[in-house]
Amino acid sequence: MYNFIKIEIPTTSSEQLEMLIAQLSEINFDAFEENEDLLSGFINEKDFSEDELKKIVSQRNTSYTKTIIPPANWNAKWESEFEPIIINNFVAVRAAFHKSVQNVQHEIIITPKMSFGTGHHATTYLMLQQMQQLDIKNKSVLDFGTGTGILAIMAKKSGAQIVVAIDNDEWSINNAKENIAANNCDDIVLIQTDNLNDMQKFDIILANINLNVITNSIEQLKLISHRSTQILLSGFLYTDEELLKNNFTAAGFNYLSTAKRNEWISMLLTKS
Repeated sequence: MYNFIKIEIPTTSSEQLEMLIAQLSEINFDAFEENEDLLSGFINEKDFSEDELKKIVSQRNTSYTKTIIPPANWNAKWESEFEPIIINNFVAVRAAFHKSVQNVQHEIIITPKMSFGTGHHATTYLMLQQMQQLDIKNKSVLDFGTGTGILAIMAKKSGAQIVVAIDNDEWSINNAKENIAANNCDDIVLIQTDNLNDMQKFDIILANINLNVITNSIEQLKLISHRSTQILLSGFLYTDEELLKNNFTAAGFNYLSTAKRNEWISMLLTKS
């Protein structure tokens, strides 16, 4: 079993912090802690490239320190720090050791381990928040880059008839499998892949992944969309909004709306 690496980077502004998160996400960092003047990023040792990290840190005119974290310590850390998230009266996201949350439509139980997606990060929060506005009941849903499985679970709890969740990371697949079972959503189809070819057409596609993966997947997303398919995206900064909007409209999608939280956004589109 691989160790994890914790990178601590001093920051001088919220904009610098958000840009660092975006860039680190693109080189396989998939969990973060944000403090007033310090960003901590976590990555599986097997995915870590110190040369890529040095380039990013140099671009942002800052420095870093590195700590090795054994897997057992990582899980204990999450368990000690993971607090429930409540989004309006729509959904509460909690760990199994928390008390049940009252007065919400849905509860999701998540043990995050090293997989991205607990509701704490702005992009996952935005995705859950915007899913409340979608008509998911009896629809077919794809969760592209499922991480912990949180969005697939939310889709199933919202009444989706078919939910397919994919991720290219074995750790994420195993974690999603545990979370799907904990939420009694065993009919979610879980697949380890990053390839959308040969998939059915979906009514709704959810993708909370980084900008490069989204832009590189536009043509594949088009092939698995029908005329009324809705695509809800996040994982990118507000500064990327126009670029993403232009790329999707050029590929034959209609832009519907954008939601923002801190420096991050989610975007809703439909197949034209």
